[in-house]
Amino acid sequence: MKFSMIFEAQIASATRADEYRVMHECVEQAVLAERAGFDRIWSVEHHCLKWYAHMSAPETFLAFVAGRTERIRIGHGVVCLPFRMNHPVKVAERVAMLDILSRGRVDFGIGKGGTPQEAGAFQTEMDEIPAQLEASARMIPRMWSEESFEHHSELIDIPPRPILPKPYQDPHPPMYLACTREDTLNQAGEWGLGALVLGFGGPEEIAQKNRVYRAAIERRTAESQIPDFPVEHLSALCPAIILDDVDRARAIGYRGQRFFTMAINHWYNPGGDAPAPVADLDDVEDVEYLRKRGEEVVAYIHEDRVGTRTHSAGMYNPNHAYGDASDAIEYVERLVDAGADEVMFLIQMGTVPQDAALETIERLGKDVLPRFR
Repeated sequence: MKFSMIFEAQIASATRADEYRVMHECVEQAVLAERAGFDRIWSVEHHCLKWYAHMSAPETFLAFVAGRTERIRIGHGVVCLPFRMNHPVKVAERVAMLDILSRGRVDFGIGKGGTPQEAGAFQTEMDEIPAQLEASARMIPRMWSEESFEHHSELIDIPPRPILPKPYQDPHPPMYLACTREDTLNQAGEWGLGALVLGFGGPEEIAQKNRVYRAAIERRTAESQIPDFPVEHLSALCPAIILDDVDRARAIGYRGQRFFTMAINHWYNPGGDAPAPVADLDDVEDVEYLRKRGEEVVAYIHEDRVGTRTHSAGMYNPNHAYGDASDAIEYVERLVDAGADEVMFLIQMGTVPQDAALETIERLGKDVLPRFR
């Protein structure tokens, strides 16, 4: 089993001072994760999503963390691949440079960049993105292996050029795909990519997605495979707050998850009329909100559209790894039994105080991770 953390850089109050604070808090958490025994960190890439994710330049964040650490792997979870958001040549250059400077610690996840709010900032229509994602995904490994790369198609034209530098990992860093729907799980398996399952579905949904992913792996062919070597690996999201004070842990977890759901609905709601997230409600309302909204709305998670009526264990279910170490161990055991190869802890949610995040990381490292080694 592998254990990781993912960073969104969420903030409840989007001031410059809060942005400064949250970025440095994320770095502190990532450095502590290495000392606590985590295998890797992941960083999202989102643009123009106030409150929900201020992590718009993960290549800078990950490079800064790499310079402060020695062992922990550094993961793009994910690089968004619309051409105008991230040109494939520039992605190949940046990832290779980070891989060299981190001495081969990079994991390279790719994804679509999920909303018109983001794509529109780069003059890109949502229906253009799937073809661009696949084209970039297939070009980038070739850029890392060919002395001179060129590509000519209706989508993009790249004249013959040496793409430099080449990665430290030979032939290139492992590749992953952001997955929430069955079609992206099928792509990940058939393309030979690891699956980063970023939804809140819980162990039951992970088990179903694991079946889809493993079946897709069996269908992989030499023609369908994208990287030079396949990665068979399913990483499952696990919201977690673990403290000695169980009641405080659950209250903080419920509040953080509520903020997450309000922020994601504000930007991913198809009507665009969901209210901005708030952080000044009492703890009872947090739990009631999570339960009631699970019956009322459609959640948009990254590129996914998940009908919450058909996902009773989804993002509005407050029953995640909130509590003490025994609660976390029981929840992780269920994810392992469901087929996860990696548990990706989501700790950094918009209202979670830094002391609770740091204690959670320490408790996971001391009491939880050793149980699965």
